Amino acid sequence: MSKLTHLDEHGAARMVDVSEKPETTREATAEAVIALSPEAYNLALSPDSPKGDVLATARLAGIMAAKKTSELIPLCHPIPLSQAKIEFEPQDETASLRIVASTRTMAQTGVEMEALVAASTAALTIYDMVKAVDRSAVIHSVRLLSKSGGKSGVYTASDSSFEAEK
Repeated sequence: MSKLTHLDEHGAARMVDVSEKPETTREATAEAVIALSPEAYNLALSPDSPKGDVLATARLAGIMAAKKTSELIPLCHPIPLSQAKIEFEPQDETASLRIVASTRTMAQTGVEMEALVAASTAALTIYDMVKAVDRSAVIHSVRLLSKSGGKSGVYTASDSSFEAEK
C-alpha cells in the first residue's frame, strides 16, 4: 500500500523534503466546470456585463491564484512558475463553462496543485461575478487532467476514471 507523503512515521503532517530531487520541467493541466442559469451564462460570455468582463477577470484571478498556491495550501512548496494559463470552453447545451488551467515550471516538485487552484479560483471568480443573477450556480468536476515530469512520470486522467456531472 502506498503511503501518504505528507505524513511522517507518526502520522504528523510534514512538508516533503525535495532537496535531493533534480529540477525537471513539470507541467500540469486541471479543470473545473461551472453550471449556470441561461441568464448568468450569457452574462458571463458578454464582455459588457455590469461587473465587467467576467472571463477576463476570472482568467487573471486563476493566474494570480496559481502563483499563490503555497500560501493557500499549507504543505505546498513555493515554486517558480514559468507559465500559468486559463482557457474557457463554453458549453451552450448545458449553460456551463469548462475552465482548463495549465501550469509549467522547472523545479524539484510538481505543479498539479497550482493547476487545480487556478481552475478552482477561476470558477469561484465567475460565481462571484454572476451571483447577483444566479446564486444557484454549481462548481463541479474539479480534477487533475494530466501531469508530466518528475519521478512519477506522466499521468493522464481517463474518462472512465471519472464520471463528469452533467
